[in-house]
Amino acid sequence: MKKIRTTCARDCYDACSLVFHVDEHCNITSAHGDTEHPLTKGMVCPRSARDQDRLLSNRIDSPFIKMASGFKKISWDRSLDLISRKLAHVIAKQGAHRILFLNYAGNTGLIANAFPKRLWNALGATQTDGALCSKSGHLGISMHYGESYGANPLEMPSMKLLVFWGFNAAVSAPHIWRLALTAQKEGRATIVVIDPIKTDTAKKADLWVRTKPETDVALAYGLLNRLIASGYADAAFLEKWTTGVDNLKAEAVKWSPEAVQQLTGVSPDTLQLLSKLYGDNKPSMTLIGYGLQHCSNGADQVRAVAMIPSVLGIHRGFFYGNGSAYLIDRSLINGKSLTAKKPKIIHQVAVADHIKQGDFSVVYVSCMNPAMTLPNQSAFQEALARNNLFLIVHETHWTETAKLADIVLPAPTFLEKEDIVIPDSHNCVQFSRQVTQPVTDSRHEIKVMTGISRRLELQEPWLYEDALTAITSAMPDAFENGDMQDLMSGRRLRLACKPRDHYPTPSGKIEFYAGAALASGHSPMPTQKEWVAKTEQFTFMTSSVSNHTHTQFQEIYGSIPAVVHINPQDAAKAGIGGGEDVLLRNHLGSLRMRAVISEALPEGVVWSPKEAADLDGVSQNSITSSRPQTIGNGPRFNTTRVTLTVNMK
Repeated sequence: MKKIRTTCARDCYDACSLVFHVDEHCNITSAHGDTEHPLTKGMVCPRSARDQDRLLSNRIDSPFIKMASGFKKISWDRSLDLISRKLAHVIAKQGAHRILFLNYAGNTGLIANAFPKRLWNALGATQTDGALCSKSGHLGISMHYGESYGANPLEMPSMKLLVFWGFNAAVSAPHIWRLALTAQKEGRATIVVIDPIKTDTAKKADLWVRTKPETDVALAYGLLNRLIASGYADAAFLEKWTTGVDNLKAEAVKWSPEAVQQLTGVSPDTLQLLSKLYGDNKPSMTLIGYGLQHCSNGADQVRAVAMIPSVLGIHRGFFYGNGSAYLIDRSLINGKSLTAKKPKIIHQVAVADHIKQGDFSVVYVSCMNPAMTLPNQSAFQEALARNNLFLIVHETHWTETAKLADIVLPAPTFLEKEDIVIPDSHNCVQFSRQVTQPVTDSRHEIKVMTGISRRLELQEPWLYEDALTAITSAMPDAFENGDMQDLMSGRRLRLACKPRDHYPTPSGKIEFYAGAALASGHSPMPTQKEWVAKTEQFTFMTSSVSNHTHTQFQEIYGSIPAVVHINPQDAAKAGIGGGEDVLLRNHLGSLRMRAVISEALPEGVVWSPKEAADLDGVSQNSITSSRPQTIGNGPRFNTTRVTLTVNMK
């Protein structure tokens, strides 16, 4: 029996360290969380617990080409020949900008995801801004702090107060959540959750603050007003480390407890209690969820909340995502800095619109299931059906996108290859060992990249460079306690992080009044936008569920439930008793879903599990807008407005 340690490469905060036991025939016999890892501590989430089952379920087992009669198996040589000829023809006749490389975080490894982008940078193909998940929030924070990195969740056991703001960590970051619960249970930390919905995280909080959707800027300003008025602001810190304090005070004082209550629904007593908890319990950590910025005012909401720790005198006392803290030259790994070509960049949120407009002749998809995850799915899938668009998908499983492709290429899962996965939260990293031999006729992303490169007779030597050599060059000072050789030997290392008191803003300080925002045409301070709902409309919100990572694991746990949760008062007004089919409608389309009555929701809000299909197989994102946010071009998923009626058919 052999024990192999690896790291989960999925789009998740935790980057779990996993231990697999493999027999002499390379078959996985068992798996568990790594007890020696400071975050995993032996725990696995429901997805990792079934990875060995997913290896053999719904896999793409060879290259396929779509024919009039359906998919037909073809050889790797023929598939790469066809792809290369198609790319060469488009480049020669139309230009490389007519090729769209559509990639995201289905696998987050530097070897499997980042390095193969060299091909598309060498070609000068169109790419996206990668703003579908969290970029608006990152840009919002960076306007004031220079960069968006913050506190390390591994430090939660030393905190006296942990505030989860729009962050259902019990589902989306279970290992981080367990650290918080341990600190709470041992009496070291108080947990506060701020969320419109009584989530699994809110149910175990010491204080749950329900705020109305899209009013978090007002709540943050109201809280700042109370902190300043109550004498909790750290005057010495503000004098030394910040600019724009007077601007902040002038904005915050507008938000009296009564004004906050009128807009957010949070009572003056609750606001005062929240202020006292923040003021009396230091150090604290405010953990900001990505869902907070999945709305029209998302970037402003995140940057408003991120200001709170600084007023209390805490350097970067927030956590949103720590990718920018690490000393890794990603532009060297992905080849962007190795070529003079400047590819066209389009908004990822608006991809459906670009494809519908006929902007591309070839779309190559990797590490993404855009036929479910992109907004405005009706436009996206309608456009893909055109005969003059050639879709290539390199994927592990038969996703909805793979089923629409002209050529499908099988990819290995993270268990079938080596990699280096950089966590988005903590700074512990290890080399991810290959656990088992590929169970399909799959090819690594790098082998596909070099196969196409050679067929196109591309001469750039960096296309054929060894990936680990390139990554080593891009990470010369990346580790606190070793180097790449140590990592390759099996040691777990700590990534070096930029200092918490480093603020690469024009002033070198935290800028409450952000000159960079003003210069780019945005408000220098967060703004609470007004929105007046029509009486018959509901805010349609979505978020993650435990058994699925985006659209993954449906082959194991079944389809993401096609349900919509409704507040009892709203259900009674609409004549909905629960269990019947209801229609959610807006100007983009409609969904037919099963009604569930739930006290967890406030009035005026309906909720469904993220990226579900409805009872007819229609993507949830067929009714979400493809109009990017103003700051950071992020999505507006949680600004979706719908009407709700019982399905009479």
